[in-house]
Amino acid sequence: MNDLINISLGDAAVTALTGYLVVFFGLVLLMCVVMIMGKIMVGSKNKAVVETPAAAAPAAPAPAAPPAPGSAGELKLYDTDPKDAAMIMAIVADTLGKPINELRFISIKEVKEDEV
Repeated sequence: MNDLINISLGDAAVTALTGYLVVFFGLVLLMCVVMIMGKIMVGSKNKAVVETPAAAAPAAPAPAAPPAPGSAGELKLYDTDPKDAAMIMAIVADTLGKPINELRFISIKEVKEDEV
């Protein structure tokens, strides 16, 4: 224990340098492992993409599909943000106690104070 208190400047420098080298060697080793794992993951991703058949893509664009069951067509928004419109529709559906797909919203318009 007494030897550690009276350590020379040269011994302290060698000990510190050895500690730094061990830490940086560990970091370089970790970096190599991460890079190798990245290459393995990219390789497996590319292999999966290559294995999918290319003929599965449609040659011509599909005709417009009919609306999903329960949808009520298009909604016209006047001076209203789509997020606000979605919130309004959710509030109305909750207040009425009905699922939103059973309601039909034709248009939503923001009413300004001077229009009232």
